This record gives sequence, structure tokens and C-alpha cells, in this order.
Amino acid sequence: MVTYKGLPAPLICDYLTREASRGIYTSGAEFQIGRIEMVANTGTYIDSPFHRYERGKDLAELPLESLAHLEAVTVRPRERAIRASVFAGIEVRGKAVLVETGWDRNWRTEAYFEGHPFLTSDAAGWLAAEGAALVGIDSYNIDDTADWSRPAHSILLGAEIPICEHMRGLGGIPDRGCRFYAVPVKVRGFGTFPVRAFAVVEE
Repeated sequence: MVTYKGLPAPLICDYLTREASRGIYTSGAEFQIGRIEMVANTGTYIDSPFHRYERGKDLAELPLESLAHLEAVTVRPRERAIRASVFAGIEVRGKAVLVETGWDRNWRTEAYFEGHPFLTSDAAGWLAAEGAALVGIDSYNIDDTADWSRPAHSILLGAEIPICEHMRGLGGIPDRGCRFYAVPVKVRGFGTFPVRAFAVVEE
């Protein structure tokens, strides 16, 4: 699975197979130990400030409250360049702001890599100024990949707002009334890592 074009696919295999383990353990015991070799930007992943800024918080420094049990709001724009006006009138302070563009319909196809939706710098600036806790998107990148200055990453991560990219299934959650989770492993000196992102709908 290639998540970001130009970065390698992960290698997932056995380090120790059950068959090989039978020669090590006694009394019929057997174990499997897996091995994964991958770049951190694989699948659905979280970006911490360290991804963009040398002195920014890395994965180990992100507080859990910035990643877990966050009240979520979902917006559903259909334009490619998503501007601040999309979020007008929405209370985002302390919340996970999830941007459902429908681009995940192209996941695992060549179409996924070209012409994807993204946040403009004014949208990122508005979300940072209004105090969003986390921003997620179901697209190839939260920035326009033709813009090498990466303004949305720069603004959001500069404000210590984690970013979750390559999400899927946002169409199945409500606009309001759910809690969002996207917790990576606690690794020092890493700026990104895959997460199992999910929402729990409140009743």
C-alpha cells in the first residue's frame, strides 16, 4: 500500500513464524512475532509539530487530551480549495475538526494522488485562531501538494494542532455528537505515525 506517492510501501512479515517457534518452546507452546518495516507516513497517520518544526513537540510529547476523547465537528465541503468561510458559525475551540471531502472514494487508485481537496492558508489560520484541538481530512494531503511551502501544515502545527490525514469513512459519522480518537505510539524524535482513527457516536 503506497499512501504518499514517492514514499515506499510497508513490508509486513513474520519475524518468527509459529512453525519455527515450535523448535524453541516446549509443551506444545507456539508463538508468532511479526515485523513491520515502513516509513512513518503510512496509512491514516497523525502529524505532530515535530514533523514540520525541529523544536516542535514529537509524538511522545503530544498530550493525550489533544488526540483522544475529543468532541468532534464534521464539515462537508465539496470545493477543492477549502476556505475559512466553510467553517463560519461553527464552534471549533477544543474540538477535533473533521473535514469530509469525499476524496476517500479514490483511495488505492491513481486518482487519489492528483487534484485532491486541501485547506487554504486562510482556513488553517482561522482554525488555529479559533482554537481547534485537532484537524483531520479524508484527502491525500491537508495542503495543496503543488505548494511546497505547505501553509496548512505550517500554520496548524505551528499552533501545536495535530493533523490527521488519509482518513476514510467520515461520511458515516454525524456532523455533531461524537468523540474522536487518533492516538499514535509514543515515540521520541518522530513527527508522524499511523493511527487507528475512529469516532464514538454519543447517544
